[in-house]
Amino acid sequence: MNAQELSDLFKEYGRTLGSVESFTGGSFASSITAIPGASKFFKGGVVTYATEEKIKLLGIDPARVEQFGVVSQEIGGDMAMHGKYILDVDYAISFTGNAGPEAMEGKPVGEIYIGVTAYQTTQVFKYLLQGSREDIVKQALQLGYNHLEFMLKSFK
Repeated sequence: MNAQELSDLFKEYGRTLGSVESFTGGSFASSITAIPGASKFFKGGVVTYATEEKIKLLGIDPARVEQFGVVSQEIGGDMAMHGKYILDVDYAISFTGNAGPEAMEGKPVGEIYIGVTAYQTTQVFKYLLQGSREDIVKQALQLGYNHLEFMLKSFK
């Protein structure tokens, strides 16, 4: 699955999509909006790179951030759920993690979480990826496309 194929599926199924990104820095939204006609389904994206923006812009509970850290399954899920409602979309995807170069919150470089919310269902996937920052982002995007494809076809 690539960005073009994912875009085609969203258009075919008539569903809307939004993104909430941290370590990917808007790369997911950029890859989708590079496709002609993305405005038919992609409503927007939010980049909350800093922890305080996850709290302020997304409304994530600071106690949860304190308890779990931003590189966590819990915050990855919160980001996707909050993004779905903020952007008013059928599907929202979130990316949080550590692309390096150093450990963060005691979590290794390459530990990432991808959250996908569709309707009332949220799934979060954890990965430990290898490579440079760019490699980790590229791998995360590919995984994100695949998870969205699966969720989209599951709720068809």
